[in-house]
Amino acid sequence: MKLPDAAWRSDPALIAVVAALSDGEMQPRIVGGAVRDSLLGRAVHDIDLATPLRPEEVMRRLKAAGLKAVPTGIDHGTVTAVADGRTFEVTTLRRDVSTDGRRATVAFSDDWREDAARRDFTINALYADPQTGEISDYFGGLADLEAQRLRFIGDATQRIAEDHLRILRYFRFLARFGRSEVDGEAYAACHAAASSLKGLSRERIADELLKLLGLDDPRFAVRAMLGGGIFAPVLPEITDMALLDRLIEREQAHAVDPAALRRLLALLPASVETATDIGARLKLSRKQREAMRDRILCRDNSIPRHAAYAHGWDAARDAALLYADDAGCEAALDALMDWTPPRFPLKGADLIARGLQPGPELGRKLHAIEARWMAENFPVADRLDALVAEQL
Repeated sequence: MKLPDAAWRSDPALIAVVAALSDGEMQPRIVGGAVRDSLLGRAVHDIDLATPLRPEEVMRRLKAAGLKAVPTGIDHGTVTAVADGRTFEVTTLRRDVSTDGRRATVAFSDDWREDAARRDFTINALYADPQTGEISDYFGGLADLEAQRLRFIGDATQRIAEDHLRILRYFRFLARFGRSEVDGEAYAACHAAASSLKGLSRERIADELLKLLGLDDPRFAVRAMLGGGIFAPVLPEITDMALLDRLIEREQAHAVDPAALRRLLALLPASVETATDIGARLKLSRKQREAMRDRILCRDNSIPRHAAYAHGWDAARDAALLYADDAGCEAALDALMDWTPPRFPLKGADLIARGLQPGPELGRKLHAIEARWMAENFPVADRLDALVAEQL
């Protein structure tokens, strides 16, 4: 089998990198996601290359060809090639010497099958000749891709022992490529090793989980995770997905793009304290934690535009999708459609200019005017002047 004639294969930047790393005896091969996604007719965003050349030789050849070479992971054989502003990861063929479930010690190799054997899933161990498109498949990845079947390469338990993050990667890839069935061996291995997730950094867990939840429809995978006890060691708060089911149905009905944080909230109790704790536990950014908090706070505001004014339009929309009943959701989305929260047009200086003295009383009156302005659905100039006059 060969790669289809996708436009990315004719990219001059890719051709330049391949030429720099090729000679009469060997050339690099395209590996992993670019091969897999091209075969599925999906967009290709990142192009990775594998080569028997040692990383120092990769850097020397790239520089000799006038290309930039960045030693991004040179101890593990990875060099980033930069051509015409595009980046390509070039990794020397490897085999694992030892692993502890979090990191591996590798030795470089010149054996393509040996390199394929250390990868996670059969569908990610596909290599393609960059010129002819001829595909090398050492572990049945093409058949698995056609059958929408996700399998670990070799023994699933051993693959997971090499890198515990592969448990979460299994379910993320299941959501993207394997919705037709769950491989029994893989599922059993993930279930048996779930407690090993506690040994991973929370940043790695959060990254995988948010990638999974941001996919078009991750429900099949999330349901399998719940059934296999995958969340329990690190996020025991996740016990039910009824709200996620309803949320995704609403997103699809209203053409709302997937959002990982919104979907994470659908799996959690609607509690600021819980969201704060989980945000800290997963080491989410301050912006992400604030976004989770704002959506929960909007839940308790029965007036959608008031919620949007206080916490942002996106937060109010998301709260309606997450927490409102069917009628309330429809009403909230209608109220927010084509509406932008205004800015309160008054400042303390405006009241001082009207004769009010600086001090606590000024703050109280400004707050009272703002509350009335919100209650009257954000009126403009004349009515706002009247509200000010009532407080002075």
